[in-house]
Amino acid sequence: MGQGLLPFVFEAVSQPMDLTAYAGLTLVSETMLALGLDQVISEHLWLRERERGYEEFDKVQAVVLVQAAGGECIEDVRVLARDAGLLRLVGRSLPSPDAMHDFLAAFHDEAQIAERPAEGAWIPEENAALQALAAVNTELVHRAVKHLPAQRATLDLDATVIESHKRDALPHYKGGRGYQPVAVLWAEQDLVLADQFRDGNVPAGMRTLEVARRAVEALPRTVRERCFRGDSACYDEALLKYLVREGIAFTISADMTPELRRACTQPLTPWELLEDRVTENVEVAEVEFTPGDWPKHAAPLRYVGLRIRPKQGHLFADPAKHLAVVSNRWDPAMADLIRWHWEKAGTIELLHDVTKNDLAAGVLPSGRFGANAAWYRLTLLTYNVLTVLRQQALPERFRQARPKRLRYEVFTVPAEIRLHARQLTARLGAPPLTVEELIAARGHLRDLRTALRAANAPADR
Repeated sequence: MGQGLLPFVFEAVSQPMDLTAYAGLTLVSETMLALGLDQVISEHLWLRERERGYEEFDKVQAVVLVQAAGGECIEDVRVLARDAGLLRLVGRSLPSPDAMHDFLAAFHDEAQIAERPAEGAWIPEENAALQALAAVNTELVHRAVKHLPAQRATLDLDATVIESHKRDALPHYKGGRGYQPVAVLWAEQDLVLADQFRDGNVPAGMRTLEVARRAVEALPRTVRERCFRGDSACYDEALLKYLVREGIAFTISADMTPELRRACTQPLTPWELLEDRVTENVEVAEVEFTPGDWPKHAAPLRYVGLRIRPKQGHLFADPAKHLAVVSNRWDPAMADLIRWHWEKAGTIELLHDVTKNDLAAGVLPSGRFGANAAWYRLTLLTYNVLTVLRQQALPERFRQARPKRLRYEVFTVPAEIRLHARQLTARLGAPPLTVEELIAARGHLRDLRTALRAANAPADR
């Protein structure tokens, strides 16, 4: 009697077969090696207490491979570890889940977390291990763009809520429990520059200057034009003054204070149509406004108001909704400025969606704050590795591909492994990604490694 409806049967073999279901996943490992992350991690990250055991690069690579392959938790490393063919191609074994949990636990400082106040928001200072992991990511970014004409950088900052039922997870503003990390994305290069892991009860606007400054300082020296975009969480006097002082062009959604609302609702405000939508009209107007704490001798800020009005009238009150954007950019027309500001919905908000739904940021592995902070940072590092692979090695059609598309077409390529005359060969069938494209991608990564070595990496800061 057959096992199922289709005319075949499953059979287990006693010996591992010389096959792999993840031949294309080796491109992720080669991207990390092309960027020299094995060297970078050995220089910056050292958490082992004794010489024996897996190196830190092995553990970081395990997290990246698991997440790139679609795994959501540390235990998923077992799936890749059972693929003997993949391990032969990668050239190293994978750490056990226990070793990976110990690795993440090394980023946690219990004595520091014990200082958390009983009430109120609190952001702990990052310990040496987390700072070292941030340095690894910064070096990755520098190496990724070292050979590119990267002279402009638009930094998009935003926070996101990660739901968690861990015992120590705190309530967030949406009503659940979890964490609310902040990330900064370099929009032109699609690379994460900085992040800060936070408890769920930490307001998104708390210490935004600290994260923004860290992102600015992570930029390579080749960047000459710097821009910044943020939502109302960034509407902070200290951050605004910093951006003005540093000559960083910005747009930030302004808090609609009673004073700003009065300025936006003046009867003679010259509103202009920006968008004619199906159910509403969006209008813009220059608004004369100076925040009460803005120094009189400082450069003035530009406020552009938005009025969103439903096309159907309201019986009892003015249904118009008012918003505003503050900027130090005076050259663009109002419409161009607002549309440029709105573009961050397709950058930093997409980053949050990808990291939580395509990668594993949405499934935190531990009840320990530091371990979760490391996991989130490693997820962002995975995002950056995949960005380099997409943009600098794979065919053009994958430039905007999400990780799930890469899994479907690139990573899950089956191969038969053979060793003949000391040459290891992965024999492919007819994968969606052609053999020629796989070979070309490997060549691009080899060229990247050669170029970085010729440029005497690490990159200049």
